[in-house]
Amino acid sequence: MSLSFTKRLRGPIIAGEITTSIRIWLRPRVKIGGRYPLAGGYVEVTALTEIDLADVTDDMARESGFNDLDDLLGVAKHSLGERVFLVTFEYLALG
Repeated sequence: MSLSFTKRLRGPIIAGEITTSIRIWLRPRVKIGGRYPLAGGYVEVTALTEIDLADVTDDMARESGFNDLDDLLGVAKHSLGERVFLVTFEYLALG
């Protein structure tokens, strides 16, 4: 299991400005309470909700660090997945 982020999102995640991610997977690839490494710390998943793609809005995309829904889908739809998940997390620095 892993949770990776594009380079442009890492800084805002570390700063606490981004705390959600929309993912398109075949099946869940993270679990609630799971910790996934990121630049001197980790993100801890606090919620995982399956949603319909039709429920994803431009506002949700912006909250996830993208310009709009099209920008988000350009990154998120690179796999074979069809299920859409809203992942909520917090960044925690080590030490």
